[in-house]
Amino acid sequence: MSDAVDTRSIAGGDDHEAAITLGEVDIALAWKVRGNAADAPFVSHAQRVLRLPLPAPMTSTYGEHDALLWLGPRSWLFVAGASATRDDFDAARRAINAAGGALFDVSSSQVAWTIRGAAAGRVLNRSCPLDFHPHAFPPGCCAQSMLGHINALFHRPDASPAFVVMVARSYAADAWRALSDSAASDGCSVAARAPFARLSR
Repeated sequence: MSDAVDTRSIAGGDDHEAAITLGEVDIALAWKVRGNAADAPFVSHAQRVLRLPLPAPMTSTYGEHDALLWLGPRSWLFVAGASATRDDFDAARRAINAAGGALFDVSSSQVAWTIRGAAAGRVLNRSCPLDFHPHAFPPGCCAQSMLGHINALFHRPDASPAFVVMVARSYAADAWRALSDSAASDGCSVAARAPFARLSR
């Protein structure tokens, strides 16, 4: 993503005044999981392979450096900051396929950023119609919606005022522009690029 998106400066981006911090997230792997959440063998195999429970609708489950995000009634996205080998994926795919599910490696097609600060929800609302108030979008919540004209996945990992925004790699430049333009009036700084992990630890 970095070779397509210039994150070096943003209007209003003074480290001492910035109310918002944007940061690029390194996603080492992203696997899309599909299956029937009412099918006990599939659920058991998926949870054993991914080492995380399947989340309920519009929620997520988290490990130290990975997460499982709900995408739809039969679909989840497993993301991690540490890479796996091809053998790891093949073994996981075989195990989940044997239980009636499916696993797809979409690691090369996803990019993500964090947006942090007390006004992060308000900033996102300038280009997204979701309600990001903690009562409507509590810790662990994730949902797909629009970031300007781009389909995006929005995720709030914990109780801090911070969100992860994920889009298809082909829209990286447009998504970065939407985020930085929305944040500029509040004062925005750019954090160092970091691997995917829990935001508050």
